[in-house]
Amino acid sequence: MLKKNEIIRLEITGITNEGNGVGRFEGLAVFVPLTAVGDVIECRIVKTAKSYCYGRTESIITPSAKRIEPDCPAFRQCGGCAFRHFDYKEELRIKQEMVQASFERIGKLQLEYQPIMGALSCDRYRNKAQYPVAEINGRAVCGFYSRRSHRVVEHADCRLQPEIFSELVAASIKYINDNGIPAYDEVSGTGTVRHIYLRRGEHSGEIMLCFVVTSIEKGMALRPLAEHLLGAYPEIKSVVLNENPKNTNAILGQRLFTLCGSDTITDIMCGNRIELSPLSFYQVNTVQAERLYALAQEYAQLTENSLLLDLYCGAGTIGLSMAAKVKRLIGAEIIAPAIKNAKRNAELNGISNTEFICGDAGEAARRLFERGERPDVIIADPARKGCTRDTLEYMAKMQPERIVMISCNHATAARDCAILNELGYKPQLCRAVDLFPRSSHVETVTLITRAGA
Repeated sequence: MLKKNEIIRLEITGITNEGNGVGRFEGLAVFVPLTAVGDVIECRIVKTAKSYCYGRTESIITPSAKRIEPDCPAFRQCGGCAFRHFDYKEELRIKQEMVQASFERIGKLQLEYQPIMGALSCDRYRNKAQYPVAEINGRAVCGFYSRRSHRVVEHADCRLQPEIFSELVAASIKYINDNGIPAYDEVSGTGTVRHIYLRRGEHSGEIMLCFVVTSIEKGMALRPLAEHLLGAYPEIKSVVLNENPKNTNAILGQRLFTLCGSDTITDIMCGNRIELSPLSFYQVNTVQAERLYALAQEYAQLTENSLLLDLYCGAGTIGLSMAAKVKRLIGAEIIAPAIKNAKRNAELNGISNTEFICGDAGEAARRLFERGERPDVIIADPARKGCTRDTLEYMAKMQPERIVMISCNHATAARDCAILNELGYKPQLCRAVDLFPRSSHVETVTLITRAGA
């Protein structure tokens, strides 16, 4: 058995789904962050268990041919990027392997894989950022959480975010410090400002600045800042307070108050005008999301007579991007404000062949089945936890010709596809789509067809 603080020589032979390098020492798996396949390192053991250990790189004896110098000074402390230390071609190879491994090992499925769809840009692609605020040495700071912790690493200029976000964060933190507005303290539950949250329309350029505060009343101290920024930056259309008084890891609460400007901003997605509030779900990489939706539409093989069911529809962006191709669109989503957004987005774009219902996906699928709806195609885009068994069973009972599964978690996608396979729906084709370059996350789109269809 290896012991804590023991130093070993280790060759990195793989990468885990979380982005850690892994090597084997006398049959024991050793996980080491910030390493690349092909690295030979001196590794200090920092944690031991019966069948695995965690290590830390003491020195790199032989660097991997795929290794590059990280271009962000906060990379080794910040928990945002997992793959900034090797080239993008290698990142895509690893993500493709991750997806295939999940479908083969978890789902026990054999299907065709198309090559991963890499992003057109690895920098400045995010349209949303949520910066935690904390007090360090008597002053408010803003940045990102360190890996596996809630320790804030002070760093505003993230290379994944638009450059203007850095300016707005710097101005906000200066005002907070100059006016003695206290940062939130997770331990005591005291303070005012928890997060600075920014959204930007990729195509419209419109910006929403949202301050997450412990109470609307305390947050009113930020009104002069809001008015100043709205006047100084023509891109800013909305400055909003979001109240979250709870001791929770959830960033946003449900209560909103507009300090100045409009309640929402708009963007263009797949040719449709989309209205966004702080609570709206919207893919963070707009350009790549449009390519993903085009792929989903290709898999769906829609016709002018099709009934399309968009489960987990959010603000309706996926279904509305395909509404012109079908006779009728039904969207279902459990979050009431999102359904309100979806109806509004249909109205904004003059799309009238739609119905949006609020409810849990499984419950919505049951209600639609019982009222006799038989969609030709179902598109499902669940959260990371995937679909419930009930949802999958009612999807199958409605007997669509095709199901297109979009997922940000290939492990749960593989599990759900295996269940659908049991229910008479065979996964045929899968393609990974990289919406999150330099992070360990990757989306998948899977075509599933009814047996005999």
